[in-house]
Amino acid sequence: MLFESVTFGVNEGDKIGVIAKNGTGKSTLLRLLSGVESPDSGNVVFRNDLRVGFLDQEPSFTPGATLMEEMLPALREEDHEEWNREDRVVQMLSQLGLPDPSLKVDHLSGGQRKRASLARVLLSQPDLLILDEPTNHLDISTVEWLENYLTRQRVTLLMVTHDRYFLDRVCNKIIEIDMRQIFTYEGNFDYSLRRRAERIEALTGELAKMKNTLRKEQEWMRRQPQARAGKARYRINAFYDLKQKASVRYDEKNIDPSEVKSSYIGSKIFEAEGITKRFGDKVILDDFTYTFARYEKVGIVGENGVGKSTFIKMLQGIVPQDSGEWNVGETVRFGYYSQDGLDLPEGKKVIDAITDITEDVVVNGTTHYTPMQFLTRFLFSPADQQKYISTLSGGEKRRLHLAAVLITRPNFLILDEPTNDLDIMTLAILEEYLKEFKGCVIVISHDRFFLDSIVDHLFVMEGNGVIKDFPGNYTDYREFIKEQKAAQLKESAAKTDAPRRENRERPQKLSFKERKEYEALSVEIEELTDEKTRLEALFNSGENIPDIADKAMRYNEVKELLDDKELRWLELDERS
Repeated sequence: MLFESVTFGVNEGDKIGVIAKNGTGKSTLLRLLSGVESPDSGNVVFRNDLRVGFLDQEPSFTPGATLMEEMLPALREEDHEEWNREDRVVQMLSQLGLPDPSLKVDHLSGGQRKRASLARVLLSQPDLLILDEPTNHLDISTVEWLENYLTRQRVTLLMVTHDRYFLDRVCNKIIEIDMRQIFTYEGNFDYSLRRRAERIEALTGELAKMKNTLRKEQEWMRRQPQARAGKARYRINAFYDLKQKASVRYDEKNIDPSEVKSSYIGSKIFEAEGITKRFGDKVILDDFTYTFARYEKVGIVGENGVGKSTFIKMLQGIVPQDSGEWNVGETVRFGYYSQDGLDLPEGKKVIDAITDITEDVVVNGTTHYTPMQFLTRFLFSPADQQKYISTLSGGEKRRLHLAAVLITRPNFLILDEPTNDLDIMTLAILEEYLKEFKGCVIVISHDRFFLDSIVDHLFVMEGNGVIKDFPGNYTDYREFIKEQKAAQLKESAAKTDAPRRENRERPQKLSFKERKEYEALSVEIEELTDEKTRLEALFNSGENIPDIADKAMRYNEVKELLDDKELRWLELDERS
C-alpha cells in the first residue's frame, strides 16, 4: 500500500513540489491526480471545466507524426490569433532544444521524447499543470529557462522533481509523502527541510514516550490478570491501542556507501595531449590538452549535443579520438556511472547481477561483505534482491547501477547524469560521499545543487571543440556570466550613447522642413500677438460685449498657442 486515507487540496495559484523517497508513490500520486490511474478508494474532485496538463515519465506520441503535427493540436483554439500558431510551436520547441519541427517523433531519442512531451503540455496552457520529473534530460540552460517560465506563469503547478534549486525557486508549497501519509509545508523547499526536521524530531520523541508508557502498562497487565473484566476493560483496550501505535518504526532509511573506500591512487593520474575529435563537420574536441591532478573534482557543463558524454567515453577509451593521446596512470581504476544505465540482461536477478561482478566485497580494506550484505546498504532487502531487473523502478535501477559501480572500489569516478531518478535523500548522501571521496571525480549533471556541492572547477564545453576551464562551482560560473553580460551591455550602451551625446552637444542644422516651420512660426506669432493685443484692448474699453464668454475663451486659447509657438521658435532659432 502506497497511501492510506490521504487528503489534501490544491488551490488556484499554488505551485507545489512533491518530495519522497523512491518507491513511496510520487509518480503514482501524480497519475491519480491526472486521471491516468484510479484510486482503490476515495475520490479526486476537480473544479468544473478545469483543464489539466500532465507530463508523464513515459510520454506517448502518434506514430509517424512530425513534431509540428504533434504540437499543433495542443494549442487552445482561441489562443494566438494575432500570432501564427506554427511560430508559437517553433519557439517553444527551440527553447527546449528541438529546433527542427519537421522531425518525426518515431526518430526521437529518449531525452528528445521527454522534451517534446514537455513542449506539448506547456503549449496547451492548462489551468493545472502536473509535471513528473520535468528537468530530466534537459541541459542546465534549458532547466533555467523552464524555471523562469514557470515562475512567471500564473499557472497552478504540481510537480515531482529532485532538482532542489528548481523546487526552492519555483514552489510556494511542498508536499512530502512519508509513512503512507502526506505532510504539507507552506513555503519553499528550504523552509520545508526545517519543518521536516522538526516533525521527525517531534515524532521520535513521541514514539519514545509511547514506548515508555507501554512498558508501564505491560507491567500492570502482568500484575493484574483479574482486571481483564469489569471496569478495567477500558484500560485493557487502551493498552492494545497503545501497543499498536508504539510498534510503528520510524527510521531514516537511506543508502549507506560511507564504508566503501576507493582503492589507492598514485600521484600520476592521467594526461590529455592534443586530443581532437570530430563527427563529420561537428567538432567535439580541438587539440585538448590537460593534466589531471590527484583528488581533483571537476564538473562538465554545456548545451545538449556539444559532446559531454562523448568526452568522458573518450578518456576511458570507449570512443577513440581522431588524434592526440591519453596517458593514464598505472594505479587509476575507473568507475563509470553511465547515463544509459546498466548493461545487464533484463531477465537477471538483482543479486545475480552483483554476484557476477564479485562474490567478495572489500569495503574499507579490512571489512568483507557478501553481495547480499552489500546490497542491503543500498536499500535492497533480501526480497528485493530476488527481483528481476526488468521489474525495478527507475530509482531502483539507478541505485543498483550505483552499487555496481562502487563495488569495484574505483579511485576515479566518472558520473554521467547521476541525479536522474534518484530521490533527494539519496542525492544528499551521495553528495556527502563524493565530497569525502579519496580519488578523482568527473561529473556531468544538469543538477546545479549537485554540482555546487561537489566540484572544485568546471570544464565549460562551448561547442566547436572549445573547452574553457572555470575555477569555481556552477553558481560561481553563473555569477561570472551575469557580470560579463552586464559589462558588455554597459559597454554597448556607452558606445550607442556617445553619438547621441555628441549630437546633443553639437546641434544639427535645420532641415528643409524645419526651416519652413521656423519661417511660418514668425508669421503665426506675429498674428497671435496682434489678436491678443486687440482682445485686451476690447476688455479694457468698458464697452458692452455681448459674446464676452466666447471672447474670454478665445483669449485663453491665444495665450496658450502663443506660449507653445514661441517655445518652439526658440528651439529652432538656436539651430538656425
